[in-house]
Amino acid sequence: MAAAYLNAGVNVDAANSVKAGFAELLEKKGVTLSRKNAFAAIVDPGFSRFKDPVLVLKSEEPGSKQLLAFENDRVESVCFDMINHLVNDCVCCGAEPVAIQDVIICGTFEAEIVKRIVRAISDAAKQQGCFLSGGETSEQPGVLPKSRYVLSSSIVGIVERERIVDGKSIAEGDVIVGLESSGLHTNGYSLVRRVLADNPGLLATEVNGRPALDVLLDVHRPYYPVLKPLFEMRAIKGAAHITGGGIAENLNRILPNNVDAAVYLERYRPAAIFSLLREAGSVSDADMLRTFNLGVGMALVVSSGELDGTLKILERSGCPAFEIGSIVPGSGRVRLRGNIGWRQTHSHWTPWSWSSSFMM
Repeated sequence: MAAAYLNAGVNVDAANSVKAGFAELLEKKGVTLSRKNAFAAIVDPGFSRFKDPVLVLKSEEPGSKQLLAFENDRVESVCFDMINHLVNDCVCCGAEPVAIQDVIICGTFEAEIVKRIVRAISDAAKQQGCFLSGGETSEQPGVLPKSRYVLSSSIVGIVERERIVDGKSIAEGDVIVGLESSGLHTNGYSLVRRVLADNPGLLATEVNGRPALDVLLDVHRPYYPVLKPLFEMRAIKGAAHITGGGIAENLNRILPNNVDAAVYLERYRPAAIFSLLREAGSVSDADMLRTFNLGVGMALVVSSGELDGTLKILERSGCPAFEIGSIVPGSGRVRLRGNIGWRQTHSHWTPWSWSSSFMM
């Protein structure tokens, strides 16, 4: 049999037919200047609005959470995870998100799944005040198994040079504010999947009245809408998105080398899902702190005089926030003090009770 791309597992015609419908999801009148099917997106970022604009660039992917999401047909939620995570990283320096490019790699091009992915990414971008300007969809049979997807995305943001938030002004006596996470966000899922593999009944239990699977796949909280007014007020000296590495390995990235961040763990409010994973996997507190956000998805540093106003604005915006620490003399590191008060509010669960139920 003669060799052909179709016989190799790639249907170019089918992919082109689906991609032709993406234009309506990508166009933003007056901003996207490229024609349909162009080799690259031409975008007007609105430089005229700025006196001295600089670009902010970032790439991101949703980690192994995407495997759990696709296995359970939560396509849209993991797309929002990816974009919310991406925008959160971009805006930590005070930037305004502008345009997003996506990458979809799949073992087999499934038209309906790819349509759902692109639409969800586009919708997520719009909710964060930016837009999907294009991307790449690549079918790679033999590289990925059938129905396996790997997602990635990149963003371009813009910020006035004099309004860059980079932590340089952080000083002794400033206060650290923790913004509540919506759950695990998009980090720690390799450990989550290991815990699930060792405890297959865990997904069937309930966490505060909800299936554990739903809680594990809660969408990564977007912080840009609540941070925007604070950036406009210049209230934020530094912002750290708490992702892989936990607070110790993220908050330190914005500290000057003459101060430390003292974080008081007893002020944390970890959701019940963290307690459940800790118990089910016999995970040490040190590993929990380094793997998960433990309820603090974003940390802000503000002056003590801005604390009350910052908390009020965040409260009005619907984002629970609380003081978690202070800036003290040091050498640019994070000091974790005290112990976390784990919430025991999930359904009573032990490996034995679940293994027993499966033997019935």
